[in-house]
Amino acid sequence: MNDILPDESYLWEFFEETVRDWLGSYGYRNIRTPVLEQTDLFVRSIGAATDIVEKEMYTFVDELNGENLALRPEGTAACVRAVIEHNLLYAGPQRLWYWGPMFRHERPQKGRYRQFHQVGVEALGFAGPDVDAEHLVMCARLWRALGLDGIELELNTLGDSDARVRYRARLVQYLQRNEAQLDGDSQRRLHSNPLRVLDSKNPALQDLIAGAPRLADDLDESSIKAFDELQALLRDAGVSYRINPRLVRGLDYYNGAVYEWVSGRLGAQNAVCAGGRYDGLVEQIGGKPAPACGFAMGIERLLVLVKDGSEVPSRVPDVYLVRQGELAERFGARVAEVLRDAGLDVLLHCGGGSFKSQMRKADASGARVAVIVGDDESGAGVVSLKPLREAAQQVRASIDEAIDLIKKSVGRTS
Repeated sequence: MNDILPDESYLWEFFEETVRDWLGSYGYRNIRTPVLEQTDLFVRSIGAATDIVEKEMYTFVDELNGENLALRPEGTAACVRAVIEHNLLYAGPQRLWYWGPMFRHERPQKGRYRQFHQVGVEALGFAGPDVDAEHLVMCARLWRALGLDGIELELNTLGDSDARVRYRARLVQYLQRNEAQLDGDSQRRLHSNPLRVLDSKNPALQDLIAGAPRLADDLDESSIKAFDELQALLRDAGVSYRINPRLVRGLDYYNGAVYEWVSGRLGAQNAVCAGGRYDGLVEQIGGKPAPACGFAMGIERLLVLVKDGSEVPSRVPDVYLVRQGELAERFGARVAEVLRDAGLDVLLHCGGGSFKSQMRKADASGARVAVIVGDDESGAGVVSLKPLREAAQQVRASIDEAIDLIKKSVGRTS
């Protein structure tokens, strides 16, 4: 787990603002769920034989009532639980998004910590494939808004539950014939969750995985048709993709189309965003059957790419207000509030110090203008303006004049 310090937080603020505007432009509404849920919610939805449930969840027993609770390892199950509990689908299909910390006790990776943050998007009550395509078009738009390139879309379909039963039997037979070549994790998954063997990043297993049976051979006609329609919609939208027949996703609730957005700049664990369709989850958790799909993206991983790939200006104040003198202490504080009322960002010097030391701090703040208030200015009800980023003379002005001059200096028109 890690701290996000002020010198890094400007990237998070930039990302948050971009994401809110992006989601709002598609009509998605925010939902906020607790970080604690009953452990059984994730066991039932994610799958008892997944790595998340078996090895990574932070769980504990509440000493007050004996409930088994978990810090949420992902957001979809909690979002669906809230939708069912509050009967949101009675009002019609829901486009929802959430943001917040998730928790998994896994080996730290680049851009991934045991407390990490995700943005998740869920569309509940939509049969698709039009909403599936919308999600992928949305993601492509976000990468452009963040100034990111080199993020590629990998696409697959898992078909319906009957197709996966047929495929699982063929896959297990194949893996059993080659069991001596499997590593420890894959041997453990062989009977509990064999599809996850296909997702192994172990280089020694890649040839074996490449030779495994293909799920596509077990798909029913309706699954093939839905997948073809999704691809046609993506081509119409100009979204490039690559079919990855080994893409299975690590959570049991997925069915139908699944996908990952991957970057070559993150090493073996290269997914920055992933999702797909999970039509059975609403009923599985206790609601009436409803189609659903969604995706989630790891914020830390994306910010690694944002930081490496584009210049994101940190927010600096418009004004640093220097004040010295007994009258200036009080007058300067009032001036700062007037400037803020006018829409300017003002960093008010506090803690005393010489005029020279205050001006050094003004310069280091990144502000374009220093507003200087001494006892002379306070007595006259004016301020002095000193440009900090250009060669210009210090001037004295009324507060109204100062506001106009500062706005011109920082490029504000109103």
